Amino acid sequence: MGPKRIVILGNAGSGKSTLARMLGHELSLPVIHLDKLFWGPGWTKPVRSAFRQKVSDAVEGPAWITEGNYHHQTFDLRLPRADLVIWMDTPRLTCAKRVALRTVRSDQRTDLPAGCAEKLDREFIAFLRYVWRFDEVYRPVIEAARETHGGHVPVIRLGGRAKVRHFVETLQPSATTG
Repeated sequence: MGPKRIVILGNAGSGKSTLARMLGHELSLPVIHLDKLFWGPGWTKPVRSAFRQKVSDAVEGPAWITEGNYHHQTFDLRLPRADLVIWMDTPRLTCAKRVALRTVRSDQRTDLPAGCAEKLDREFIAFLRYVWRFDEVYRPVIEAARETHGGHVPVIRLGGRAKVRHFVETLQPSATTG
């Protein structure tokens, strides 16, 4: 029996949302975009308990894919139930380019709620700084929290489109969903 509850982690622009959509399609699993649960219109932040309740409700079912880090707020809800963790090991330059391109193009992202358009402003510069420092500053903290809440869960690390494509192509939907 393959994984039915998958947690996808990684830097912004690493391909978490894209992989989640691909896996959701291939495995017929519901995809939960944590950014969509977290952010309100105009990038407003929720009350912590309200966000946690949304995540708790979303992962209550027997099968799902979550994408997004939110380690402080949600690892205790997601990781104990997870069958698989996928770390997106995308180089930071690639992540920064993707974030910049989607912002400049004003892409309508399905993984964000309505009213959360990305734009070139002061917050964007701060966000690019986060992307650039992710591997050195944030990944070790997220990884430590992953070990604490889900050290028992197998981890796959994917870097590059070819490895992601190969991983998705080798999945057996009937074994995973059945």
